[in-house]
Amino acid sequence: MDETFLLMLSNLLHLHNSLDPTTSLLSPASSSPPPSSSSSPSSPSSLLSSSSPAPLLFFTLASLLSFLATSSSKKGHQNSSPLSKKREPNLSPSPSPPPSSSHFSLSAFRALSTDHIWSLDAPTRDAQWRSLYGLSYPVFTTVVDKLKPFIAASNLSLPSDYAVAMVLSRLSHGYSAKTIASRSSLDPYLVSKITNMVTRLLATKLYPEFIKIPVSRRRLIETTQGFEELTSLPNICGAIDGSPIKVRGMKLDRNLMNSFKCKYGYDSVLLQVVADHRKIFWDVCVKAPGGADDATHFRDSLLYNRLTSGDIVWDKVINVRGHPVRPFIVGDWCYPLLSFLMTPFSPDGAGTPAQNLFDGMLMKGRSVVVEAMGLLKTRWKILQDLNVGLNHAPQTIVACCVLHNLCQIAREPEPEIWKDPDETGAPARVLESEKQFYYFGESLRQALADDLHQRLSSR
Repeated sequence: MDETFLLMLSNLLHLHNSLDPTTSLLSPASSSPPPSSSSSPSSPSSLLSSSSPAPLLFFTLASLLSFLATSSSKKGHQNSSPLSKKREPNLSPSPSPPPSSSHFSLSAFRALSTDHIWSLDAPTRDAQWRSLYGLSYPVFTTVVDKLKPFIAASNLSLPSDYAVAMVLSRLSHGYSAKTIASRSSLDPYLVSKITNMVTRLLATKLYPEFIKIPVSRRRLIETTQGFEELTSLPNICGAIDGSPIKVRGMKLDRNLMNSFKCKYGYDSVLLQVVADHRKIFWDVCVKAPGGADDATHFRDSLLYNRLTSGDIVWDKVINVRGHPVRPFIVGDWCYPLLSFLMTPFSPDGAGTPAQNLFDGMLMKGRSVVVEAMGLLKTRWKILQDLNVGLNHAPQTIVACCVLHNLCQIAREPEPEIWKDPDETGAPARVLESEKQFYYFGESLRQALADDLHQRLSSR
C-alpha cells in the first residue's frame, strides 16, 4: 500500500480517538458485547450504527482516501501501458515494419477480391483490377465463371480464381514464370503448368464463343454498315492483317533458324487476324513461322480454305454496276486480290483518281485491324516479347486474342496503341489455282472504285 496513504490513515485514527475516546476502532469497547462473527466494531456496519458522528466521519474520509489512492494507482498503471507509450515520443530507433504481403500471394488476392474490393467505388475498383490483371473486375469474374468448371476438373491445388488471376497478371505485364513464382511463393514449374492450362482453356473452350465469323444476318448487317460509315464502301465485313510475335530464347535447329526470323530481324511466329469495325477479332490463325509472308500464311489458314471451297456463304448480296457483290474483307497489297479479298490498286498511289480514292478508303478500313492488333499487344504485354516455349506460343497468342475480344465486347477503356513498324513488302502474286477468284475480284474492284468516285464526286 502507498506510504502516504498509511500516514494519512494513522493521523485519522488519532483524530478519531480524540473526538470519541469511548469507542476504539482497533479494540472493542468495554461496554460492548463480545464480538460476533457477523459484526465487529471495526466493520462498516458497526461504524454506521454508532451513535457518535466520529466513526461516520472517519468512514467517509477513509473511503475518500481509498478511492483517491486507487485512482492514482490506476492512472500510474495506464501511463505505463503500451497505449500510453505510443503517445510518448520514442527516442530509441523503432524497428522497421514487417514487409507487406505482395498482391501476388493467395492471401493478398483473397483479401482484395473478397473484402477490399467492396469498399471501393466501381471506377476505382475496376481501375485497380486493370492495373493488376489487364481487365475490369466484371470481365474478370466472367472469365473465371467460364473456366471454373474446367479448372476444377483438373484437381488443381489452387483456387480457380487465383489461378486465373495469376495467369492474367503474367499475360498483361509480360512477367516470366520465375518472376510470378518468386512473388507468389510457388514453384516456377507449377506457374508454367497453370499458365499452359489456363491459356489452353481460353484458346479452345472460349474461342468458339467469343471469336466468331459474322454469318448471322443481324451481325453481318451491323458490321457492313459500320465499315460503310467509315469508308463509304459497301459490304466490307472485315479487315485482315498479320503481325510477327517475338518469341524469347528460341532454341532451333540451324535449318529452321531463318524460317523463324521475321523481316524485322527477330525470332517470331506469325499472327493473322481478321477484325470487324469494332476492333473485335472474328478469325485468328497462328500457323506460320515469323519468316513466312502474309499471303502464304493466309493460304495455309482454315479461313482461306473455307472461303475458296464455298463453305462460308454470306447471303447479303448487293448490286454494284451490274456486279453481284457479296461481303468481302480488305487487306493491304501483301495479300492476293480475290473475289472475297479486296486489296489496293497500287501501293504508291500510281493509279487513276478513282483508283487512288478507292485505295485511300480501303486502307482506312484496314486501319481498324492495325489498331486492333496494337490494342492486343498493349493490353497483353507478353506478346511484345513472348516468354513461353515454342510449343505453347500459339495457344498463348490465341488466348490473348480471346481476352482482347472480351475487353472490346465489354467496352473496356482502350489504352495507348502499340505501333508495329510500317508494312513493307512486294505485292502478292496470284497462284494458278486462284485465277478464277482473281479475275472476278479484279472486275469487282474496278466497279467499286468507279461507283465510289461517282458517288463522292456528286456530293
